[in-house]
Amino acid sequence: MKILVTGSSGHLGEAMVRTLREAGHEVVGLDIKESAFTDVVGSVDDNECVSDCMRGVQVVYHTATLHKPHVATHSMQDFIDTNVSGTLTLLQAAKANAVKAFVFTSTTSVFGDALRPPAGTPAAWVTEEVKPIPKNIYGVTKTAAEDLCLLFHRKHGLNCIILRTSRFFPEDDDDKMKREQYTGENAKANEYLFRRVELEDVVSAHIAAAERAGELGFGRYIISATTPFLTEDLQELNSHAPAVVRKRAPAYMEIYNRLGWTMFGKIDRVYVNNAARKDLHWNPKYDFSHILDCLEAGDYPRSQISKQVGSKGYHDEVFKDGPYPV
Repeated sequence: MKILVTGSSGHLGEAMVRTLREAGHEVVGLDIKESAFTDVVGSVDDNECVSDCMRGVQVVYHTATLHKPHVATHSMQDFIDTNVSGTLTLLQAAKANAVKAFVFTSTTSVFGDALRPPAGTPAAWVTEEVKPIPKNIYGVTKTAAEDLCLLFHRKHGLNCIILRTSRFFPEDDDDKMKREQYTGENAKANEYLFRRVELEDVVSAHIAAAERAGELGFGRYIISATTPFLTEDLQELNSHAPAVVRKRAPAYMEIYNRLGWTMFGKIDRVYVNNAARKDLHWNPKYDFSHILDCLEAGDYPRSQISKQVGSKGYHDEVFKDGPYPV
């Protein structure tokens, strides 16, 4: 099968190209940056380039994007050109070439201010039913791109699956205060409870989405690690999260104490992957329980594909405040 992967020099793009090529597929990698996994150096907003790349393609994995850390370094127009116009260019070419499945990598960042419950109120239980309220140009453009996918499904019958992925980047948090309070591994382990997913599981979700696209036609799905929390936990989560974690994963305390780690004091949202597991037949491996098992065995859990891809960062320059300009 011939497959197009956009953003092939990025974290997910490289992981997709590696996995698909190992499975024997013919893969065209498209990115504005050169890499061993990019066959065509060009922009998703370049009609001629995209049309050339799309010939004979049956499945498109559109992972290319400007991310949240680019908000301070790129203009709003840059975000529109890449995230909106680029997606439109790809959708038009996919329609013209009768592509069988178009899988769009979106983000849980589209929910934005819908995920800010006031103190004393329950944490947000985030399913596909929550209405996005984007809080920056990144969220706005990803939401607009999602709507373009829906439009092309409704008007042209293009099978489009949207995957709203939670955090899977290996870099430390872009929040300076969090970087100062928690080691990177500690923070990431905590996040598997409610807002993180492992790269291997993101890749498997994309492959499952393409396989199910013909039957589903269209869908938007949250891709995040399976949470141990229940809706009855939400009130306490947003005020005293460690108590809830002790109830749902009691083994964590001994392991964290040995490592000198701490749990977040509050958890204000929980991403729920039930729909993706049901509709896409997706079986994510990495959840908080698996993380604890690995830590107990003396190894921080990282999949082989994560180790192969490594850390790429988001900017070529180093900033006064470290890896991020914000």
